[in-house]
Amino acid sequence: MRDLLIAFSLLATATPVSAALGGDVASVEADRVHIQGALTNIVRTDRYTLHEMRSSTGTTIREYVSPDGKVFAVSWKGPFLPDLRQVLGDYFAEYQTEARRVREGRRARGPLAIDTGDLTVVVSGHTRAFTGRAIANRLMPAGFDKNTIQ
Repeated sequence: MRDLLIAFSLLATATPVSAALGGDVASVEADRVHIQGALTNIVRTDRYTLHEMRSSTGTTIREYVSPDGKVFAVSWKGPFLPDLRQVLGDYFAEYQTEARRVREGRRARGPLAIDTGDLTVVVSGHTRAFTGRAIANRLMPAGFDKNTIQ
């Protein structure tokens, strides 16, 4: 019983490690485990490394990592939205605040686009077909073209 209580208290106080936006490359594996998916591709270039994973629900998530080891962009495409709290990491609160502000000021449906200067997020789609991308602009490598993020 005592061991069970210790294990429960450790689980309750543990903080998840993730390679979310702004996170460290060393924790990409934590995201793969969180989405219960598989790492399907790694592409290395001079400007970035792309880690692509597919969740158990069929959504593809791509994490773009700068040469200094920081996740500067994340994109997704699939039948379900990923856990945006996980994907956006420390940027989630900023996203939530801005999304609420943008939604209050519009009546039409369509993509949700946020650009705070430091954070750019575009979320679009409908049931069974979602896409999106999030970019931490200050972490983006010099000369990187945002439009290459898919």
